[in-house]
Amino acid sequence: MIETAMLGEFLLRLVTLTFMLVGLLGLVIPIFPGITIIWISALAYALIQASAGNMNLWHWLIFALISLLMLAGNVADNFIITAKMRETGTPWSSILVAYTAGMISALFLTPFAALILTPLALFGIETSRMKNWRLALVAVKGWLIGFGWTFAAVFGIALLMIFFWLLWVFV
Repeated sequence: MIETAMLGEFLLRLVTLTFMLVGLLGLVIPIFPGITIIWISALAYALIQASAGNMNLWHWLIFALISLLMLAGNVADNFIITAKMRETGTPWSSILVAYTAGMISALFLTPFAALILTPLALFGIETSRMKNWRLALVAVKGWLIGFGWTFAAVFGIALLMIFFWLLWVFV
């Protein structure tokens, strides 16, 4: 009986970690909700452990911290790129057009298409607005820098979420 319980716990941890790693690696794909996948994995683990009577205050506090990190990661995802574009003087209307182009291309083409079409749409709308392609490149540069910083921030938050889950499970 003890061996079965240990095997069950091992498999639960393995499956949870596997889904968390899928979420982490999925962050490379635009619009893939990697942080949310990591959080859902932790939630499933918590619910299974709670139903077995294995959750204490420490575990719930760690899960709450993971939940706060998930919320921060999802907010940061859009905030950083937008802030970088606003620093370049890009108006909200151009940002909205670029985001819309990115979402539509990600939904109907591929998420990788959004990586190309979002800055192209931004370049097109800014060139049309300012009648100067060199100035439009400034907005695109802001988007690219924001995208890079966003990826770094969200990836770091995802790593922290997994670290805290590992701390919860093994300490």
